[in-house]
Amino acid sequence: MKHVKFYTKQDILSITRVRRFETKLGERIRFIAHADQWQEELKASDAKYVIVGIPEDIGVKANLGKGGAETAWLPFLHSFLNIQSNDFLSGEQILLLGHFDFGDIKFLIESNAYNDQEKVDAYRHSVQMIDDEVESVIKAITSCGKIPIAIGGGHNNAYPLIKGAAKGLHKSEKIPLAQINSINLDAQSDLRPSEGRHSGNAFTYASEDGFLGKYAVIGIHENYVPQNVLMKMHEDPFVQYSTFEDIFIHEKKNFIQSVAHATGFTEDSYTGIELDLDSIEYILSSALTPSGITALQARQFIHFTATDCKVAYLHICEGACQLADGRKDETTGKLISYLVSDFIKANDLK
Repeated sequence: MKHVKFYTKQDILSITRVRRFETKLGERIRFIAHADQWQEELKASDAKYVIVGIPEDIGVKANLGKGGAETAWLPFLHSFLNIQSNDFLSGEQILLLGHFDFGDIKFLIESNAYNDQEKVDAYRHSVQMIDDEVESVIKAITSCGKIPIAIGGGHNNAYPLIKGAAKGLHKSEKIPLAQINSINLDAQSDLRPSEGRHSGNAFTYASEDGFLGKYAVIGIHENYVPQNVLMKMHEDPFVQYSTFEDIFIHEKKNFIQSVAHATGFTEDSYTGIELDLDSIEYILSSALTPSGITALQARQFIHFTATDCKVAYLHICEGACQLADGRKDETTGKLISYLVSDFIKANDLK
């Protein structure tokens, strides 16, 4: 894989703060010993969960957003690998595969595009290249019966996650249709028109290409739903949505009821769990919001869906520790670490 950096034991231990009388997750987590045999090692591993980073902001920039989504991966790792290995979460069931590095593509675009429109066009073309590589890795992971945990990066990566998981599960489980469902906790639906690939239309492409079955989106903000997208959601029986205002302003149903409604809607098949960090109040992202869900509610969402769904994958995206405009927040990585550990603990309860 051209753009995949596989992690060795030394890579993992180099960012694990080993301490006497304690055992950290980084000391227990599995890894790939030989990069050229990664698929064979993956298949032979007894790990249930495979973590892979997709630290890129090409899809965000292709959607005219602020760059910076590539900066959350390493802070997440520093936090996650230094969790205590204990009876709550020991680490042996997790394999840290590595991360994608698309820096060469980004450099090529930003060094050669003459104007903003050329950059946008080039970014959208490049997202298709990212799609292909991410899909291939996710397909390999799910073909082995393991659950991918993907840390982004932009929400554009939902499309190759859905496509790769659908193909992989179809191969391993003999599902009649290569199709899965998805639940997305997000301030926006990401159902923008198929105008070229970017972070705002992953679910549009996944649906049009036949890989997305049912789609439930929770907590979208009424102020940011284009009318054409709203009409599309109304008319599509395979799409269910609840708005942030219906939950928290009009109080038509509470947050957990909305999540339960979504898990019930998607229970007929494998379901990808999506959490866009721009749905969380004041979390640094390309679409940072002063009005959103709390970090506690995000953790509850992860726990509920991991327990109640037949999980295909977990995708946490759009968060940043530093945006292109200079704003910083190092706690984003620690929040993602909480969310990932919550997911694994909850899924292991089943």
